[in-house]
Amino acid sequence: MKPPEPFTWFVDRSLGRKIVLDLRAAGFHVEEHADHFAHNALDAEWLGEAGRRGWVVLTKDKAVRRNALELAAILTAEVACFSLGAGNLKSEQMAQAFITARRRMEKALRRFDPAMTASVTVTGHVRVLMAASQLLAQPRDIK
Repeated sequence: MKPPEPFTWFVDRSLGRKIVLDLRAAGFHVEEHADHFAHNALDAEWLGEAGRRGWVVLTKDKAVRRNALELAAILTAEVACFSLGAGNLKSEQMAQAFITARRRMEKALRRFDPAMTASVTVTGHVRVLMAASQLLAQPRDIK
């Protein structure tokens, strides 16, 4: 099932806390990891809950889409997950990447069924890697 609109964006702890303020200032409806889970909560735990609540996950943890347990959680809970392609960015750069990518992320959410994973570049480009629980033979760039 597609996440309900307006979208609720769940900010993973890997992004830090400052990005939450920046995204809220840009008009995102944001749920912060620290408000719902212990700092050491397993990724599979919060991914499952994010899916049940219809939250769209924002992260910089590339392992979320590669680790077998975490990928299983994404598939089971039908999570839509956007991860930054570059993990060494400052908070302001990460926020700006998601802000710039927002229109494309929302377009991807409307076009593709979960479970969905996509990468977001520092310039705000979005590439869907998995949709409807299937790895795409050819990743799709969202314009």
